[in-house]
Amino acid sequence: MYHKTMFRVFAVLAFAVAPLVFADATPATKSVNAPHDQTVAVEMIAPATQTTDLQVLCILKHNPAGDKYIEAMDDFNQKLHGLLSGLRDRGEFVGDFGETLLFTPPPNSITPKQVLLIGVGDEATLTSERLKTVGGIAAREATRLKASHVSFAPALRDQGSTRVDVGDGDAAFVSGWVLACDTEKKLQDQGLQPPLTISTLVIEAGPKFFDGAATKVAGAVNDATTAIHERSAAPYAAQ
Repeated sequence: MYHKTMFRVFAVLAFAVAPLVFADATPATKSVNAPHDQTVAVEMIAPATQTTDLQVLCILKHNPAGDKYIEAMDDFNQKLHGLLSGLRDRGEFVGDFGETLLFTPPPNSITPKQVLLIGVGDEATLTSERLKTVGGIAAREATRLKASHVSFAPALRDQGSTRVDVGDGDAAFVSGWVLACDTEKKLQDQGLQPPLTISTLVIEAGPKFFDGAATKVAGAVNDATTAIHERSAAPYAAQ
């Protein structure tokens, strides 16, 4: 009788606690409206578990002495069965600044539909300005791929780099992204490209960096929007 009673108490407690655990597991998200009907959000989620059309990752230049794979980066590489480390160790994706590589994840590995690696070069020379350029590269590649939902993980802390503040790096990426998307949209409005399809950009951030990233990303969207309003509205090509 005692055991039956204790089982019932345990079952009731488990049922009561389960919704709270599920609620805590829901990713935290803060979003802001961006030009051209886009939403830019900061979300507390790992890139390997993100549901997205295109997952973008920054990759430091390969270190022959050994690349670092920490936490999210290690999880991403392991779930891809060592694909990232295999490419880098063989010298087939070095990670030079501006170098890109697009692939489709193997079945039963990670949830993004496609992954775009963008090299950021040597860690010793890494700057926010480079990450702004990476944002522009990502926007143009996402447009070319006709992606609707795009996610970005700088993953620099998870490669052992502390050179650029996480929030500053995210803001720089977003600035480059928003400005490049504006150029793409103008080209499309002038009949020089197919219609823009991107609706959402998600910046993935860990718990320690979430609030700072959200604040700085919102500021970057605001500054880039102001810069867009100051751009010329004239057609690129002479009529």
